Amino acid sequence: MSGTSMKLSFGEKFGYGLGDLAANFVFQAIMALQTDFYTKTYGLEPSQTKWMFLIVGLSSAAFNPVMGIIADRTQTRWGRFRPWLLWTAFPFGIIGILTFTTPHFSMTGKLIYAWVTYLFLRLIYAANNVPYASLTGVMTDDPNERNSITSIRQFFANGAGFIVGALAVPMVKYLGGGDSALGYQLTMGSFLALSIVFFLIAFSVSKERIVPDAAQKTSVARDLGDLVHNFPWVMLFLATVFYFTALLIRGNIMLPYFENLAGNRLLFSYFNGFGLAAVLTGVTCSTFLVKKMGKRALFLLSMLITGLCCIALYFFSPTAIVPIISLEVVRQFAFGCSGPVLWSMMADVADFGEWKTGRRATGTVISAVVFALWVGVALGGAIASWLLELYGFDSKALVQSAHSLEGIRLIASVYAGAFFLAVALCMAFFPISREVNQKIADELAERRKSFGSAA
Repeated sequence: MSGTSMKLSFGEKFGYGLGDLAANFVFQAIMALQTDFYTKTYGLEPSQTKWMFLIVGLSSAAFNPVMGIIADRTQTRWGRFRPWLLWTAFPFGIIGILTFTTPHFSMTGKLIYAWVTYLFLRLIYAANNVPYASLTGVMTDDPNERNSITSIRQFFANGAGFIVGALAVPMVKYLGGGDSALGYQLTMGSFLALSIVFFLIAFSVSKERIVPDAAQKTSVARDLGDLVHNFPWVMLFLATVFYFTALLIRGNIMLPYFENLAGNRLLFSYFNGFGLAAVLTGVTCSTFLVKKMGKRALFLLSMLITGLCCIALYFFSPTAIVPIISLEVVRQFAFGCSGPVLWSMMADVADFGEWKTGRRATGTVISAVVFALWVGVALGGAIASWLLELYGFDSKALVQSAHSLEGIRLIASVYAGAFFLAVALCMAFFPISREVNQKIADELAERRKSFGSAA
């Protein structure tokens, strides 16, 4: 079995990709809408959301490696990772709806309800998403096929971003009839009903083809110890933390940016609509560009452009809508090129670990990077709330102070851009080049022949 032998049908890639569409109805809402929902609709203060995002986010993030260890040791007739899509589909939908429901409780009761539902949402997301992400590493051993899979995944993930970013705010207004609490509940309910269906399709069509050597001796301590000595994993871990910190800072500030600086909340939908169309274009081009440049070079370049475009926003007037949207199209195209690469590289660092040690723990390796993702989400959400508080943002005020408005501009541009540039710096030290990647794939394929024959 060569490193380029495991070609997948488009139908399997498409069906598997629907799982990312399903998950991203929630993930994109967390990135773009959670601050607005909890402060404007639910009634919490930024100081309260800051601690909830941070504490719940970090504690639930720690569950991701645990989930990876569990998934690696799951044994069913469907494989290790696939069955989790089936088992979590309905709980994911139900908990998601409850999270975006505003109960008629006292403020103390509402605070408890928010913490509990947000925690359960993050836990069920990990139980679903860690096995789902790990599937990429065991569906094929071909690096280019993996990037093709993740390109389709990212197309759907960003499609969910397009839907949430462009349609959620108008849907909340329309479905709620002026009641944003009802609007959020019905809007997220509609999305999550689709999520259940898409998870079941992803479970039905995907297949696991790569399995560890049946004779390999491993333990939880050894699996975790291997991570520390896997330098590509360390660099990808740091890059992922910075990547999602930047995403959350930027994502959660743009709605307040348009509402308070541009004076029109609905411009957020147009901004996201054009930007996310550019993301989808970038995702579509990613596989072609990876073949020309390699994953590391493309990821580094895309983060440089993304970070510099973020910073450039500071120098535009918030009412200069056409230039701002044009800048966002460039930024999002560059950003879109990076999405499939990040998820494909997670499988590559799992291969690197197997190549170096002779032991494979796909779920543990990928879940540890997903842990970094959620650390970034927690830090990004908390930092966004903390910065808003620092600059005196008042969610109940009709007009914000000049200091607060300046803070919003800085958060959306300079602060978010700095984190994207930090990702580029990590990629400068990432050691798996295109040539090394293919060498690892070919050598592992030869090893699997031998232990496959022995079995």
